[in-house]
Amino acid sequence: MSKKLDKRFLRTKVPEITAMFWVLKLLTTGMGEAMSDALGQKSVPLAAAVGIFGMALALWLQLRQQEYSAVHYWFAVMMVAVFGTMAADGIHDGTGIGYAVTTPFFAAVTALIFWRWYRSEGTLSIHSIDTKRREKFYWAAVLGTFALGTAAGDLTAFQLNWGFWLSAVLFAVVFAIPAIGWWRLHWNPVFSFWFAYVVTRPLGASFADGFSKPTNGGLGVGDPTVSLIAFAIFVVLVAYVAVTKLDVQRDAAGTGGPHLPHPHVELPHPHVELPHPHVELSHPEPRLAPELD
Repeated sequence: MSKKLDKRFLRTKVPEITAMFWVLKLLTTGMGEAMSDALGQKSVPLAAAVGIFGMALALWLQLRQQEYSAVHYWFAVMMVAVFGTMAADGIHDGTGIGYAVTTPFFAAVTALIFWRWYRSEGTLSIHSIDTKRREKFYWAAVLGTFALGTAAGDLTAFQLNWGFWLSAVLFAVVFAIPAIGWWRLHWNPVFSFWFAYVVTRPLGASFADGFSKPTNGGLGVGDPTVSLIAFAIFVVLVAYVAVTKLDVQRDAAGTGGPHLPHPHVELPHPHVELPHPHVELSHPEPRLAPELD
């Protein structure tokens, strides 16, 4: 294999899409919302430092891995969730721009990332995250979806004044659409995945805000409490998949998935004429025993 191919191909570095994947994804969205708000209530500079440097560290560790690692992957998702929430809220709170503007803005940014990714790689499938470039596109898309979902969730809960629980029901229904479309209507699996992935952000955040916030129909448990509970469950589930490896894609385990190129090399098989000498063996005439002569 050439040196170029050795540099290009890696083992797939994202988990298999199972029920556990969606549970963890929803958990990180709610946890990211609650953590971001809890940190912001304590200190905005502290929240910014944790969000920026925490995400930078998490992605640096993830990009250094040569294969899927549940601990590194989900740590990166968690920190992207925190930073994505801060980015969306920061633009709204810092500039006063309404969610009706920031939501389509982040939708356009996310669509641009997907367009550039597809134009460069010809696929958006998470089963093809086997190069550094594709992995960077993947995490850019993940960050875009978190910011988009944050803005969309706040749009329905605050600007449209639907509250957290009605918003949660709305996004749960929307989340079910791609699942049913893929299951019953043969929708494209890549489209269905990313459709559902985007919706998990406002769905999980609406539930987290419904428990933590005292307004808009919330139960007022508090962001720090919700953050700690969600984080404890998160640690247990990540430890479980890390030990059992139930979410490792088959290609990462060496039993399927995309194949690296295997050039077919015709090796010469020369026809060698080996000498087979004809040996004349002498067969002396049998002689009678002397006593019979």
